[in-house]
Amino acid sequence: MSALPPLLERAEVARRLRLIFPEGTPERDKCVRDAAAATVAAFLYIGAVEGADIWLNPVHVVRLGDTRMLFEADARSRADYAKAPRAKGERWYQDNSREQVRDEVIRQGLIPNGAVIERSGVPTTSSKPRYALAAPFAALFDPGLQGEALTRAAKGWADATLNPMALARIVSLRGSTDRDGADILVRFPNGETRLLAPGPSSRIAQAVVELFAPRFLTDPVVLWLSESAAKVAARDEGWIKRLRLRITPDRTLPDIILLDRGHSAADLKLVFVEVVATDGPVTEQRAQAFLDIAAEGGFAPSRVACITAFLDRDRAEVKKALPSLAWGSHVWFASEPERLVRLLAEPGPLQGMG
Repeated sequence: MSALPPLLERAEVARRLRLIFPEGTPERDKCVRDAAAATVAAFLYIGAVEGADIWLNPVHVVRLGDTRMLFEADARSRADYAKAPRAKGERWYQDNSREQVRDEVIRQGLIPNGAVIERSGVPTTSSKPRYALAAPFAALFDPGLQGEALTRAAKGWADATLNPMALARIVSLRGSTDRDGADILVRFPNGETRLLAPGPSSRIAQAVVELFAPRFLTDPVVLWLSESAAKVAARDEGWIKRLRLRITPDRTLPDIILLDRGHSAADLKLVFVEVVATDGPVTEQRAQAFLDIAAEGGFAPSRVACITAFLDRDRAEVKKALPSLAWGSHVWFASEPERLVRLLAEPGPLQGMG
């Protein structure tokens, strides 16, 4: 009998998963939720690790429990359970939870992120066990790996395993939270700077000015930038008067107003941006209010864009805001600054993926 991996309590497995899969990891929720900790614990319990030729079926997860994990951890009991997973003691889940383990945790979370491998040659419709932990991932659950050594190992695994886009999102989000206690310096397109109060909203606002504007606008100008509690951080009176815009406290105003000067007067565009750290996306009502402001300056709707800016598309505030986002508006994520989502308001030809 090959040596089985040492066991960790389920709570410690859960803690390590949150370290291994930092904010920004694709489908992170499916990799760090309670069912994911139970699933990884079950992999380790039966020894289903790459190279051992032992494979897990979701039933191994749902029929396991703390009594078995803590008090029957000898090698024979573990091997017997791998061959015939019979429920005993305080089981974690009922059998009808197998679909969550298989479809959400394993197939949508752990496999795409390189944590689990799938046995080749097993038909899709077969009930045979088919999953094992990838060996480098399983090594992160060695009880002897602690503290800074564990942190370094987790980062090394992510750097070697996750795809470049995932790593870019992780780095971006790590940067957005590492300095949340300090004032945030924003550098405007003209070289001027402003200090914003610490917090996620200011971090997104900084990204809009420094990352979004130079990528999507030809010659950007920050006309208006406000913080929480209606504090105005920047206001370009010269351009506001020149454009005949009425930007007053009694109006519905966004967090940021950008001007794209383009190459000539005919290229002028206004961009209204709502920064969403918790709530407040561009709704139909707010979009209309922004169009009204623009119309007073002679801007046709075709020369106005409304943007809702989030930190990352995997955040809860995105899911909360989605039903109320205005058609015709755009969505931008600071963690993926090269991308822009548009909510098409009218039917048209379907464009290809190329």
